[in-house]
Amino acid sequence: MIIAVDGPTASGKGTIARALAAHFGLPHLDTGLLYRAVGRQVFLDGGDPDDPADALAATAFPDALLADPHLRDEDTGGLASRVSIHPVVRQALFERQRTFATRPGGAVLDGRDIGTVIAPEAQVKLFVTASVEARALRRWQEMHDRGAEATLEDIAANLRRRDARDMERKDAPLVAAPDALVIDTSALDRDQAIAAAIEAARTALDAA
Repeated sequence: MIIAVDGPTASGKGTIARALAAHFGLPHLDTGLLYRAVGRQVFLDGGDPDDPADALAATAFPDALLADPHLRDEDTGGLASRVSIHPVVRQALFERQRTFATRPGGAVLDGRDIGTVIAPEAQVKLFVTASVEARALRRWQEMHDRGAEATLEDIAANLRRRDARDMERKDAPLVAAPDALVIDTSALDRDQAIAAAIEAARTALDAA
């Protein structure tokens, strides 16, 4: 069983994907972390995230980089969005994601193109979304808890820029699969969002 969880930044898709993995006893892959690692590696290399060659070279990042706490920084998220528009980067990471998705027993993957590109055959496809305002507040709270400083206005503006890049790119844009179940978490707390996702997953499995 493959569960695909897609959606924009700070929509809650990562939290939901981890909860679904625990509920159904499946391994989980945060595919966005791969792109964050590429963005971070470009930075460490002194390269240009908008240059396809520099971004492609960074896909050879060491596995240890996935544990770098800087991957969760807002700046790294912006770099991830920029490198992800390059088809060569997406192709380089495709097999890594595809291998994880098709492992025996199934898996849960969250990202932006899981249900449309990486695993279009997934038995469960969820598209998790939320308003920019709700997402900005969540990201501000996360950053505040880590001691990082940022204003709600700056975070919201950054989210809008990233949404535009993700949705407007020619290769694997952020979009809900036609058969995805959409969950809007704007007015939901963590437990409510997880409960809604589990119910949606069960509905999809019953219909499969």
